[in-house]
Amino acid sequence: MDRRPILLLCLGVLATTAHHCSASEAAYRSIEDDRTNGVKHGLFEIREEARRFIARENLSRGTDWKVLDPNLKIQVPRCAVPLTVKWVPKTYGLSAPNVAVTCAGTVGGSWERHWNVFVPVTSER
Repeated sequence: MDRRPILLLCLGVLATTAHHCSASEAAYRSIEDDRTNGVKHGLFEIREEARRFIARENLSRGTDWKVLDPNLKIQVPRCAVPLTVKWVPKTYGLSAPNVAVTCAGTVGGSWERHWNVFVPVTSER
């Protein structure tokens, strides 16, 4: 059986698909690569906002919390207002402490008007 036509077809599909992928999508390796762009708010910036909040909490309360990464599958529209952060209440029933990074207003035409991303934290003690 001659596999050359199938191989050429596969190479054509691969080349077409690669042409439509942006460089950032092709190079995505970790949360460090998930940055805010014109359409979505990056998980990197969301995590950094949580880190700033936890750093203030640790300083004022003498605690030793460490911010973990948010779920890398989450995608949210770009926020048009400054992000806010607060502790997620225990009544939410999460298995571990989290902070909620909140956007109260997204850019016009977004698929969501506001959002919360829960970012887990852990104690170093």
